[in-house]
Amino acid sequence: MMDDASQAAPDPFKRGRKWLIAYGVISLVLGILAFVWPFPATIAVTVYVGVALIISGVAAIASGIGGTGHESRWYDILFGLLTLIVGVMMIARPMSGAISITLLVAIWLGVRGALEIYWGIRFPRHRWIMIGMGVLNILLDILILMTIPFTAMTLPGYILGISFVMSGVAALMIARRVT
Repeated sequence: MMDDASQAAPDPFKRGRKWLIAYGVISLVLGILAFVWPFPATIAVTVYVGVALIISGVAAIASGIGGTGHESRWYDILFGLLTLIVGVMMIARPMSGAISITLLVAIWLGVRGALEIYWGIRFPRHRWIMIGMGVLNILLDILILMTIPFTAMTLPGYILGISFVMSGVAALMIARRVT
C-alpha cells in the first residue's frame, strides 16, 4: 500500500516533459529558419565559432602565463595567440570565416571519401556500402568546391539547420515516450 506522500510526488521525468517539448519545438523552429535564411544562419555559425575560438585562445594564453613550471608554457601562449587571432578574424570578417568553414568541410568530405573507398577495397564485408559512401562523399566534395562562393555563404547555415531539426525531432520523440 502506498502512502499519500509517494502518490503526491510528481515523477521527475513528467515534470521535465514540458521543458523537453519546448526545447524540441524551439529547435525545430530554429532549424526551419536556418533553412529559410541560410545566409544569416551561416553568419551566426561563423560568429559563434569565432567566439568559441576567442574564449579558447584566452584560456590557452592564461594557461601559459599562469603555468610557470610546465614545459608547454610557450606552446600554450603561442597557440592561444594564434587561436585568438583566428577567432577575432572570423568575427571581424564573417564571410571570409564562412569560406574557411566551408573549405574545411570540403577537405573533410574529400579525405573521408578517399578513406572510405580505401577501406572498402581492403575489407570484403560491407565493401560496396563503404565504396558507395566514399564516392558520394567525394562527389559532394567536388560539388562544394565547384560552387564555393554560393556554398560558403549557405552550407554552414544548412548544417546548423539540420542539427537543430534533428535535435528538435529527437527531443519531441523522447518527450512523447515520457508519460
